[in-house]
Amino acid sequence: MAYNENIEIGDLLNNEEALAILTKHLPEFINAPTFKMASNFTLNQLVAVPQVDIPEVTLLALKNDLAGISIVSGETPKTKPAVAANKQSDSLAGKVITITGAGSGIGRASAILMAARGAKLVLVDYNTATGQETLELVKEQDGEAIFVQADVSKEDDVQNYIQQAVNTYGKIDVAFNNAGIIQQFQSFHSMSLEDFNRIIDVNLKGIFLGMKHALRVMDEQGYGHVINTASTTAIRAEHSLAAYTASKHGVAGLTKAAALEYVRKGIRVNAICPGGVATPLTAAVPQMLQDNEYMPEEFPNMRIGRFAEPEELAQVVAFLASDGSSYMTGSIIVADGGLTL
Repeated sequence: MAYNENIEIGDLLNNEEALAILTKHLPEFINAPTFKMASNFTLNQLVAVPQVDIPEVTLLALKNDLAGISIVSGETPKTKPAVAANKQSDSLAGKVITITGAGSGIGRASAILMAARGAKLVLVDYNTATGQETLELVKEQDGEAIFVQADVSKEDDVQNYIQQAVNTYGKIDVAFNNAGIIQQFQSFHSMSLEDFNRIIDVNLKGIFLGMKHALRVMDEQGYGHVINTASTTAIRAEHSLAAYTASKHGVAGLTKAAALEYVRKGIRVNAICPGGVATPLTAAVPQMLQDNEYMPEEFPNMRIGRFAEPEELAQVVAFLASDGSSYMTGSIIVADGGLTL
């Protein structure tokens, strides 16, 4: 189409003739970060920015020259914002989402909620019985899902569930790497290498493998979103939980590293940091504290007065999985009832 004032700067920069005209009239701006950062602005929107000083006569001459060329308008899928102002942004209709640790807790609650919002799910858990239970709960509300048994610390298992997702649904929109295990409270010097490796294998290596193989698919697609479950121990240390703290710090690091690497490829990577959540995983915590000579009141204070319900964290996950989070990547989202205040 012919140039008009609704054409965005990104489209001008992608057109050889338009780029030459921009270079001719705005040599001091053409290589400036302003142009690249404002790729979804029109020229009129750009010159309205107080810090941008383009004389009116220059702008008129520029527009006159641009009027004589044909420009293909429309952003590529890799850069196009996923949500419009008038679009319902919490819908997950048609999205294919893998969920590890789907057999209980945050994974199960997220599966039920996201299925209700229209997602097609690949449910993954080490425990076949609980994974199948989640599958039945999803199907009871007419959700669409399959279950794949997997040990997330084994690369062959991870490759298998990722491939089954692609074989079944043809794509992966969101990979929710949620599976994890808790550590017994113990002093640093008393921890065995076996105990340390067990925590790292599931909580960190499992996240890495899930990211690696999902990102391979997403890189080929040109889009996708990875969501990792970290913990408040990703941003602070926790007494007598050295291995767990190390694993969750690692998850935050992997999240940020991947977000940076894939930011221009249409792929986003974020993490959630729950505090205490009422799940089968944390049910034993009070007894663990007693067994290790801790007074229960010494356990970190949930300032909101209680542990979170898994369904509350599922709301955060579902938001991240939706188009409503389209401008978020590399974010470490804390939902901890005030624990880290």
